Amino acid sequence: MTVIVRDLRPGTPADIEGFIRVRHRALPYVFFSPASVLHGLSLSRPGAQARKLVAVEDGEIIGTAQLGLAQDSPEPGQGSLNVYVDPARTRRGAGTLLVRAAEEHLAAHGATRVFAWVLDEPAGRAFAARHGYRPSRSAHFLRLDLARTALPPLQDPPPGVELRTAADFAADPHPLFALDAEAGSDEPGDIATEFTDYAAWVDEYWNHPHLDRELTSIAVADGRPVAFSVAHTHDGRYTTGMTGTARDHRGRGLAKLVKNDSLHRARAAGYTEAYTGNDADNGPMLAINKWFGYEICATEVRHVRELG
Repeated sequence: MTVIVRDLRPGTPADIEGFIRVRHRALPYVFFSPASVLHGLSLSRPGAQARKLVAVEDGEIIGTAQLGLAQDSPEPGQGSLNVYVDPARTRRGAGTLLVRAAEEHLAAHGATRVFAWVLDEPAGRAFAARHGYRPSRSAHFLRLDLARTALPPLQDPPPGVELRTAADFAADPHPLFALDAEAGSDEPGDIATEFTDYAAWVDEYWNHPHLDRELTSIAVADGRPVAFSVAHTHDGRYTTGMTGTARDHRGRGLAKLVKNDSLHRARAAGYTEAYTGNDADNGPMLAINKWFGYEICATEVRHVRELG
């Protein structure tokens, strides 16, 4: 049958279900829901030129692409493209059609460089190479068996530090935005990030449908948040979105403190497994995750291609 590529239709439940089905088959370590997919579609800032594409064969979605221009980068022309095809429906040309349509769209809106995540396996790497992408850095997906792994004992915060949750900042999350902007700018990555738009941060992160404010742990010192471990939960799944510490409070074990607090409370709430992501170059965070007992279950490699 002929494969066609078109935009995802937000108002069509079958499209949303098909998009999620393909993503879960290709990438079972990351959880999507109808709410999270629609949330992402609703965020599209005009300058991002963001789109979600699907490859359809005989009426069935067999591939997906998510693309756009980086809006939080000080360097213009940085595009992103992530393509996933149902592992049972490869070699039908869906991936190539998605890449071609995405690159044409990004180039037409000023992209000069495109970054794409590819699973670290022979077929994925070969596909990227055939389309002119070269590998750069790597990132891991990690899983922790909360039901069987003994977590480190809970510890009291150091003097002058108290543990709170994101729910305590519901009236004014601006202090969390300031911490996220600082910690996020130090994250390893190919695209430099600068969070300057508070309203956009609230829309995208604070109002994310999977954000669990009760299980997101915050360390507070000197009247401000200085470390956090973000929890996302949905349909029995618990995922750490990010763990970060303010620069002037690093080296005090606060990342371990907040993540341990969140994990203990997640287990008490009935969650039996935890997922997280870890840049391969972020040695300190990788060491913390191994300390908790997380195990690498898959790896992706960031690839880049120059357009034009």
